[in-house]
Amino acid sequence: MKILYSPTSPYVAKVCMAATYCGLPFETVPTNVMADPELLIENNPLGKVPTLINDDGTVIYDSRAIMQHLDRKSGRKLYPRNAVKRTEAERLEALCDGTLDCLLAIRMEMTSRPAEFIYQPWIDRQWSKVERALDHLNANLPRTSKNLHGGHFALAGMVGYLGLRFDGQWERGRPKLKHWPDRLSRFFPDYQKLKPMA
Repeated sequence: MKILYSPTSPYVAKVCMAATYCGLPFETVPTNVMADPELLIENNPLGKVPTLINDDGTVIYDSRAIMQHLDRKSGRKLYPRNAVKRTEAERLEALCDGTLDCLLAIRMEMTSRPAEFIYQPWIDRQWSKVERALDHLNANLPRTSKNLHGGHFALAGMVGYLGLRFDGQWERGRPKLKHWPDRLSRFFPDYQKLKPMA
């Protein structure tokens, strides 16, 4: 299978880490979403990454849909079978993805507008959501062992993106969250090469 990707995308990082953990071979295809390349647009009308193209030509997009696909394809290796624990994993994934939505909204506001049109109240609103989520995560980190799930990889993508784009702006007062990637790397060393990077 192919994964159309951008190396800075935390959603791409999430699915690539999950596929690696599940032992599913994949090829990454560098994709510049701003150029609307034919391979991307033909397979995903939204023009977003990650977009997964299976060997039989079927296409999956949106990172959470891809994660569910990887879980089924791997024989249920990515989410707990127990309903309560699965819900916990999916809730963690939703929280991390929602936090990333806020971070990306901030990033777009700061980089896509001329300085005089940047709307600081919008940035502040998004950042307040980020801070609440990070405080919650610092106080409620998931148990992390060799048995990982989709929520772990969403958290890994989120923390990796924070390190890439917001280094020095979020760590204070959140030591557990700051050092969590070190713990993850003990059980999933591929984190270092699959996390978001420029």
